[in-house]
This record gives sequence, C-alpha cells and structure tokens, in this order.
Amino acid sequence: MYKGATPADGMLRSMDWEILITVICGLAIAVGVTGVVIPILPGSILIVVSLLVWALTVTSASGWTALAIGGTCAVAGLLAGTILTGRKLRQRKIPGRSITIGLVLGVVAMFIIPVVGLIVGFVVGLLLSETARLHDFRAAVSSSGAALKAMGVGILVELLLACAAGSAWVLAVWAHFSTR
Repeated sequence: MYKGATPADGMLRSMDWEILITVICGLAIAVGVTGVVIPILPGSILIVVSLLVWALTVTSASGWTALAIGGTCAVAGLLAGTILTGRKLRQRKIPGRSITIGLVLGVVAMFIIPVVGLIVGFVVGLLLSETARLHDFRAAVSSSGAALKAMGVGILVELLLACAAGSAWVLAVWAHFSTR
C-alpha cells in the first residue's frame, strides 16, 4: 500500500478492477451473441471464455453459478446448432464443399456489398456450387433452400441458448454487486 492508504482503499481498487472486468466481459458476451448470427465474429466460445474470465475475477458464488449455467447453455447451443445443421445437410447429401464455397463468397461479398454482403454472397455461392454439382437449377434451388433452412434452425437454437447464457450472466452480475 502507498503512504496514507487505508484498507478501504484496497477494497476500492479491487472493486474498480471487478467493475472493469465486468464491463469488458459484458461487451465480449454481446459480441459473442452477435457472433452466433454473424459467423465472422466468435460466438458461443467467446461467451464461455468471458464467463470463465468473469468467474475467475469475481471469485464469488454468483460468478461460478453464471459460469456453470451460462457455460452449459452456450456449449449446448453450439453443439445443438452444429448437430441439427449437420444432420439435415447429411440427409439432403449436401457436401461441405458447397457450404465452404458459400462462406468464401459470403466473406468476399461482405467487402463488396456493405451490411448484407455476407448473406447475399453465401446464398449465391451455395446456389452456384449446388448448380454445378447437380447440373439442374431447380434441384439446386431446392437443395440450397434446405441447406439455408437447416442453417437457420441451427443458428436460431444457438442464438436462443446464447441469449440464455447472457441472461444468466446479467442476473449473476446483479446478484454479485448487490451483495457487496
């Protein structure tokens, strides 16, 4: 401690640190929830890491509870989204190559068409790849539509669980700071 410091000053500095980490983790969780919808940003994994950092910083029952509940929700969302999407794509026999081409064109289009370029590029890339694979435009439209619906359901499930993880964190933040 520095000259003239009291024990309360140490408590204040500790509280300032917790508030700073709480704000940073809150922003990271918001980016994570956004990342579920916009695949360029990290999603559920960032939420789990943020919850872990916050729990390690506050070292309270609220922190560990947020990590347990929120982390479980985020991991369940990530797995459910991946499994639901993968199962539907396998049922329709849509190769990963078509999805990859859609993603690559989506990233390129994101820089060409502001705001909606990622979505437009993904849809166009997926449709072009499926048309080349199936040699039938109608079948490619049907196949691409099924792929988009499967990915939409997966994203929706992951988004709902990511929001649940964020809500668990908000409640834990409130509980942690209200008991200080």
